[in-house]
Amino acid sequence: MILVWLIIVPTAAGLLAWLLGNRHPSWSRWISLIALAINLILSLTLLTRDAHLLTITPGGPWLAEIDLNWIPQLGISFHLAVDGLSLVLVLLTAFLGMTAVGSAWTEIKERVGFFYFNLMWVLAGITGVFLALDLFLFYFFWEMMLVPMYFIIAVWGHENRIYAAIKFFLFTQISGLLMLVAIIGLYFVHGRSSGVYTFNYLQLLGTEMPAPTAMVLMLGFLIAFVVKLPAFPVHTWLPDAHTEAPTPGSVILAGLLLKTGAYGLMRFTVPLFPQAAFDFAPIAIILGIIGILYGALLAFSQTDLKRMVAYTSVSHMGFVLLGVFVWNELALKGVVLQILCHGISTGALFILVGAIQERIETRDMRRMGGLWDTIPRLAGVAMIFALASLGLPGLGNFVSEILILFGTYRDSVPAAVLATLGLISATIYALWMIQVAFHGPNKKGWKLPDLSGREAALMGAMIVAILWLGLYPQPVFKTITPALHHLDQTVTRMQIAARAPAKAIVLSETAKRPPAQSVRPKGDNP
Repeated sequence: MILVWLIIVPTAAGLLAWLLGNRHPSWSRWISLIALAINLILSLTLLTRDAHLLTITPGGPWLAEIDLNWIPQLGISFHLAVDGLSLVLVLLTAFLGMTAVGSAWTEIKERVGFFYFNLMWVLAGITGVFLALDLFLFYFFWEMMLVPMYFIIAVWGHENRIYAAIKFFLFTQISGLLMLVAIIGLYFVHGRSSGVYTFNYLQLLGTEMPAPTAMVLMLGFLIAFVVKLPAFPVHTWLPDAHTEAPTPGSVILAGLLLKTGAYGLMRFTVPLFPQAAFDFAPIAIILGIIGILYGALLAFSQTDLKRMVAYTSVSHMGFVLLGVFVWNELALKGVVLQILCHGISTGALFILVGAIQERIETRDMRRMGGLWDTIPRLAGVAMIFALASLGLPGLGNFVSEILILFGTYRDSVPAAVLATLGLISATIYALWMIQVAFHGPNKKGWKLPDLSGREAALMGAMIVAILWLGLYPQPVFKTITPALHHLDQTVTRMQIAARAPAKAIVLSETAKRPPAQSVRPKGDNP
């Protein structure tokens, strides 16, 4: 029942925050913070599960699982499960949710209860996406994320918030409808080939279908996930949404909503349609490289500090798309670590941008300069996360992007070389941001308050997290390796069953590499 409580707790807390927030705004803040702390503790308890308690299936080694009939006439069940991959993302959701609440503490002053209701329901939907193994239930949670985030942008956003909210809604809703059509199509294809009509993910794996049908259905899933990622050329909603969203909305967008797209690619797109994904891989790799370079170029050309950070997400998520479709041991480990590190580092940058805007009432870097003299602690923290964004050794982003590049090098040397240019570009725009915003003469005569105790606590926790992932990522690798190993087994088995070409997408590449290069089972030394 832990999995059920992970969804019930934020859902109930959102309702309670709304009911009590109008009378006592501080209550809604504390209710939300306590609920997310409970979720964090519940998630951490799953890390203590012994190996012999794992439920091993073709879909993965589940640390916990619940499967209840919901609408049995249509093959719909309330099926939740968590493996190492899901668990690290659920932990990230609770952690960044707490930082979002902390960043909203003084920024959100109107309709406070309703704001925390929407925030908690977005987080409940995100948690459900990471846990659902029934495709109908997965789509339910996928849509559950959409409406609350629309309200967060439209009600508490900045000047052009309505335009940004509608654009976000249209992009994600239209792509989500394409995924729904693909889910229904897969449901009927599986029913006709096996006689069993179901939305169960584990039963849908290995569904027999013609190659053109597989490609069409795969594209339905793919489009929904790359829009949410977002990948070039369907990324245009993201800068507007980030620019106009309030600070906690930007934290959730960058740190979590984008990661649901990456998770969907890894959990659903490739395992459900391995051969179609392999056939599409060259195009996806090209789009990933374009996203890396194009996002970096646009980031460097911005004068709005928040919009600049938004475009860095397009660049960093290009590495995720690249790593997923390279699909080998190093690349996929790098993808998961990139999901975690980008969520923390970019979420921190958005909190810092919000703190600067609250103090000087602008995000225009041309009106900044000399801020280091007046807010040295805030500027120093911004330097740390700018260095994380550019991939400084010792910080988590370096490990994740190097793993993706090494994995890509095994598959395609030109792709790895081009993607490496993204690291060089990141160095340019990150250091340029620090130079323009914080260094130089204090021409405006800024006299501003430095980080408050609350802000310092938030930044301290995020600095510890990004340092830990950069210096000692082995616990994360040990947690996710069994899940990645079973995803690999699933993809390989499905390709063999479909008589795929010898050059198949494989995680461990055990057919081509010595055993030492294979994905090790949980508990072994990395």
